[in-house]
Amino acid sequence: MAEKRIILEMGTGNDLYGEDYTKAACRAVQDALHHSSIVLFRSLGIDHREMRVQVTIGVQQPDRVDAAVVAAELPRGRAEVRVVHGGLNVHDPDQGTTHVLATAAVEAFLPIEQAAWRLSAGS
Repeated sequence: MAEKRIILEMGTGNDLYGEDYTKAACRAVQDALHHSSIVLFRSLGIDHREMRVQVTIGVQQPDRVDAAVVAAELPRGRAEVRVVHGGLNVHDPDQGTTHVLATAAVEAFLPIEQAAWRLSAGS
């Protein structure tokens, strides 16, 4: 049975004063999650534990993100978190602070038997 991507959501998050990359990443994931409502699990009787959720976080300093903390933000599925170079740092020289912006792509995959699904004539 092939695994197919059923959801792709994106979000952004920030930490304006603490330079906390994990906090910015968690906020980006929450932003992405607030854009989706997954009713197919209840509607089709699918166990959400069958879903693999792949999260890609982009920040300027990937080594400063705790992937386990980010994974805990996901309410459903089996989470996999990958942190890559991306996002944006905005430095304020007058205040001596750096504002951290993170981006998140949240993808959900389900094992789907393609032959079991087809469009009806009325679609």
